[in-house]
This record gives sequence, C-alpha cells and structure tokens, in this order.
Amino acid sequence: MFNDIGGLELIALVVLAVLIFGPDKLPKVIQDVSSFIRKIRAFSESAKQDIREELGPEFKDFEFEDLNPKKFVRKQLDQHGGDLGIDEIRNGFNLKKEMAEVTDAVNSRESESSSSAGGTKTSLTKGPETSPAEGPDLEKKPAQDDRPPFDADAT
Repeated sequence: MFNDIGGLELIALVVLAVLIFGPDKLPKVIQDVSSFIRKIRAFSESAKQDIREELGPEFKDFEFEDLNPKKFVRKQLDQHGGDLGIDEIRNGFNLKKEMAEVTDAVNSRESESSSSAGGTKTSLTKGPETSPAEGPDLEKKPAQDDRPPFDADAT
C-alpha cells in the first residue's frame, strides 16, 4: 500500500497529522482509520468469496489479481514453460523485408508504365509528365483540383 512513499514523505505526513489533529487526538484518529481499513478489507474478502461461490467449483482457485493483464500473461508463460513461439512470431514479421518487396514492386510498375506509355511517365504523386522531346501541350488547360482553396481566415 505504501510502497512508493519514502522516508522524508512519511516524516512529513506524521508532522502534518500532528499539526492537524494534535498530539491528544492523534492516537484515536489512527485507531479509527485502522478499524475502517480492516472493515473494508473484510468486506472485499467476503465479496470475493461470494463471487467464487457463484462461479462454481472450477473457479475455486481463481485469484482476482490474475485479471491484471501483466500478471495473467506472466502466469500463462510460467505454466507453458515460457515457450509459446513468441520468437517465431516476432521473426515472422520482418517489416524491412516486406517494405523492400513493396518498394521493388512499385519501382517495377513505374518503369513498365514509362516504357509502355511511349514516353509518358506516371508518378504516384504527380500527374503524367511528358518527355523533353515532345514538350508540353500548351493548348490544354491544367487539371483543376476538385477541392476549393483553403482559406484559414474563413474558419
């Protein structure tokens, strides 16, 4: 419960409690707080016991701490000897290799489309580009973007 409280923090809490409650009432306050904590623990234990009884005999060794995902995974790894094939799964997802394959595929498509289109090269980010020998067609209007221009002041 108080795992993360250091020595100085504990001393500061004691001094603060003495200043707030005074040395006369402090023992009574400590006694009341400890009895309150005992009642809460007893209530939670009885609730856990009721839930275990309702779940049935197959869950009699069920611990509520197992619902914590980290503890659940650790318990499962301990039961199976830690050999669940995690290394094979991790090695199966070689993203660098997959990205290299995708890049090669995209580059080969670009080179195929540029050689089969007769000098017109298509790009993934730009429209068709003409080779310098043909020159641009000045009579064609540039393609209009369907979106209206962004106006920062309008928002």
